[in-house]
Amino acid sequence: MSFAVRTDTIPAELVVEYTSDPLALMARLSASGLYGDYVVYERSGSWTFAGGLLGEVVLDADRVHAHWPGRPPVTRTWTEGRPADALREAFADVPLPAWNAYGWIAFEFAASSPRGRLAHLIVPRVEVRAADGRAHITAVDAQEAEQVAKLLLAETTEDSPTPGTPSPVDVRVGDGPYRAQVADAVAEIKAGRYQKVIVSRRLEVPYPVDIVSTFVRGRRANTPARSFLLDMGGFQATGFSPEVLVSVDAAGHVLTQPLAGTRAFGLGTDADARGRRDLETDPKEIYEHAVSVHTSQRELYRVCDPETVQVRGFMTVKERGSVQHLGSTVTGVLAPGCTAWDALDALFPGVTASGIPKPAAIEAITRLDKHRGLYSGAVLTVSHDGALDSALVLRALYNRDGQAWLRAGAGIVGASTPEREYEETCEKLTSIAPHVVPLP
Repeated sequence: MSFAVRTDTIPAELVVEYTSDPLALMARLSASGLYGDYVVYERSGSWTFAGGLLGEVVLDADRVHAHWPGRPPVTRTWTEGRPADALREAFADVPLPAWNAYGWIAFEFAASSPRGRLAHLIVPRVEVRAADGRAHITAVDAQEAEQVAKLLLAETTEDSPTPGTPSPVDVRVGDGPYRAQVADAVAEIKAGRYQKVIVSRRLEVPYPVDIVSTFVRGRRANTPARSFLLDMGGFQATGFSPEVLVSVDAAGHVLTQPLAGTRAFGLGTDADARGRRDLETDPKEIYEHAVSVHTSQRELYRVCDPETVQVRGFMTVKERGSVQHLGSTVTGVLAPGCTAWDALDALFPGVTASGIPKPAAIEAITRLDKHRGLYSGAVLTVSHDGALDSALVLRALYNRDGQAWLRAGAGIVGASTPEREYEETCEKLTSIAPHVVPLP
């Protein structure tokens, strides 16, 4: 372990070498009880634990609450403009030369008449970034950094605690109401109200859950584009996101990865190959994917130099836990005057979790679905240098006040059938339902 004292506003850095699974490190930190609020975020082989409150922004449907170090909390009304602009303005006041924020955005962030909590982000007291056998700890003071380092060093010298035993949740319930929702959506599509809409169903978990153990069990069984675990203000969630909603680097390069089209995966080599062939040749799935990619392109044209917008790896099959999808990558470079907040606003909510055209699909979802909250919203990290990375929240478990639930949806188009779309929700729920761990 090495230690260095810094002279700016975040004075302590430590580096710890580890040989264990970084997933185990994140679980150890999350279960330690050191921090009441925390976020774990995994992307591209790098894991981050962000714990404690140095600063905080909470966006409700009518107000913005911000609290920064050395300043009293501020609450102001917010009733006009874009939610992304409200967040941009709140973070413009951060009294720190360098910062990273972590948190979540609800699906209703995009609603025309939003209600409830729309976003919650924290600037943490401690950040632990683990990759390639080295964990970099940054904290507000040396004592806090050393406390975290000792916890990580214990992880490298002791056997990792075994997560609890899962109690699989039955996903084949509630088919009647969901099939009726799908039939209603198909009728509205055939009436010309919109082209595509994602209709979802909520599945209650019949016991209190161990969120950290569920995170560990679920991550070991999945191959996500991003994974996350959070506990913020008493709300907990963990998930294994199949797609990147929007990623913007400090130089303004933008990326989104829409997925659309689904078949079961993990049924054996022959069955998986048949599912892949069926996925790649099914006209309904190909159409659903193509229109999603086209929509993502048009959204990037709004905030990027049009000449830089391009599609890579069109209609490549992506394996994501219990399902496989058709996937593409759409990229661009931000136009002058545009920021990562503009890219988030243009692409949120994900087209593959809302529909086409988005305004009509979002309106339909408010009628056909119950309040979504974090489901089909985003978990994200944003930085002082203009970078932003966000994961579309699907394949997740949610928990508040001792009540946990799952949720999954399917993309409905004119050719959809209630039977097949219900089956698709079962396939998606199977990415997490077998791995839910009860509290001991």
